[in-house]
Amino acid sequence: MKNILLGLALLLFLPVSYAAKVTAQITIPKLNVAEYHRPYVAIWIENKKRKQVAQITLWLEQEKWHRDLRSWWRRGGKSLKLPVDGVSGATRKPGQHTVSQSIDLPAGDYTINFESVREVGGREYIKIPFSWNGETVSVEKQGKTELGQVRFTIAQN
Repeated sequence: MKNILLGLALLLFLPVSYAAKVTAQITIPKLNVAEYHRPYVAIWIENKKRKQVAQITLWLEQEKWHRDLRSWWRRGGKSLKLPVDGVSGATRKPGQHTVSQSIDLPAGDYTINFESVREVGGREYIKIPFSWNGETVSVEKQGKTELGQVRFTIAQN
């Protein structure tokens, strides 16, 4: 009986996990430059310890360019077996793009990351912190060079 009570008490301290739908909108600006290449883009969620907990999207032409997305690579991209079904894909042309993923995410504090880098171009990295408790969260931020507006929504699935 004592072990059962101890087990129930421990369950009370475990974070509640929610089935969530993550929707990310990203605007790739049209740049007037001499040599334009479509950007490589990674969007992922990490926890307070900066560990990747969910991959939202990854746009690349060839696997050899993964390391150019430095923050994504260092935070866990290098340990992924690529391509990731439903996440990896080809680069996108300028314009607004929307991606969605269904994930299980325990309640807590997180950061969604948007990273973009272009061959013969620049780099931009946007981090947006958020708290998740099962209620809908929607945040947006304006990029400066390689990214336009980015928007993120997470809601119970």
